[in-house]
Amino acid sequence: MAGAPAPALSYLALGDSYTIGEGVPAEGRWPTQLARALRAEDIALADPRIIATTGWTTDELTWGIDGAQPLGEWDFVTLLIGVNNQYRGRSAVDYRGEFDTLLKQAIGFARGRADRVMVLSIPDWGVTPFVKTTKAEPAQIATELDAFNAAAQVVCEARGVAFVDITPDSRERGAEVEMLAQDGLHPSAAMYTLWTERALPVARDLLRR
Repeated sequence: MAGAPAPALSYLALGDSYTIGEGVPAEGRWPTQLARALRAEDIALADPRIIATTGWTTDELTWGIDGAQPLGEWDFVTLLIGVNNQYRGRSAVDYRGEFDTLLKQAIGFARGRADRVMVLSIPDWGVTPFVKTTKAEPAQIATELDAFNAAAQVVCEARGVAFVDITPDSRERGAEVEMLAQDGLHPSAAMYTLWTERALPVARDLLRR
């Protein structure tokens, strides 16, 4: 008689609209796609518990986490946050400190295992059609997001957390109609698939440790 299957690994996904998947079905969100892709490789990762809301900044995610407590412990945690800090004109210096606080929380949720936490970079919304409805300059958006992502990467390296750079995908293909939700700003499930493909080998390595 075959033994009972191994229990699924638990997954907590923290973020904003890019994690909740604004404008796409639940199955199209990148955390859900990632869990499905890992299960296809016989890594029993459950679908994620998502703590994310469209429009959240770093401090608002912190409040959201506080409001969802107790969250307990998780086998795998992902974090993608910061675009709304940039959109609202906040500084990369302030972002770095707030991001570090969130990353420490994420590591705590992962039972103190930094090697079970993965961060995705902030995509560049300046390439999307939505930018034409604002007074923002795409070049300035790109420069500011580069600073935010550099700050996040430094913090990740200091804490031993994997950092996955999906920003090039957003810049290369983020203006394509099929890569956009109907609002012309948020990614479609097809774009999230590209992010999943970048994140998959990193997540696979972390979860096989």
